[in-house]
Amino acid sequence: MFTYPEDLKYTDSHEYIRLDGEVATVGITAFAIDQLGDVVFIELPTLGETVSKGSPFGSVESVKAVEDIYAPVSGKVLAVNIDLVDTPEKIGDDPYGASWMIKVQLDDVGELDTTMSAAEYGSKVEGH
Repeated sequence: MFTYPEDLKYTDSHEYIRLDGEVATVGITAFAIDQLGDVVFIELPTLGETVSKGSPFGSVESVKAVEDIYAPVSGKVLAVNIDLVDTPEKIGDDPYGASWMIKVQLDDVGELDTTMSAAEYGSKVEGH
């Protein structure tokens, strides 16, 4: 049904994390995008803002609902995907590539210990 890249980590709330040293690229999974339907608005934090693991850092509004996006890690926002804010309807085109949301300088890489592998996440969401 959906693919979940093996090099990513996943959360219960459908965010993914791509780790590059101490920088985490965060976005939402293809499953989450599919559940939302047509996305019409995306709100993301500002550059330099601090996000906290488990707390909302933005939201995605679709024709169905408005959903918070939760930070899977804590740290300082190093980059924000402005293209995604300007064209939110394109989020489903490349969820694990061009549709990343923020890049965060990690406070503690150990926070990723509670995330799931691609296989674990896939079996969780497709069991629904």
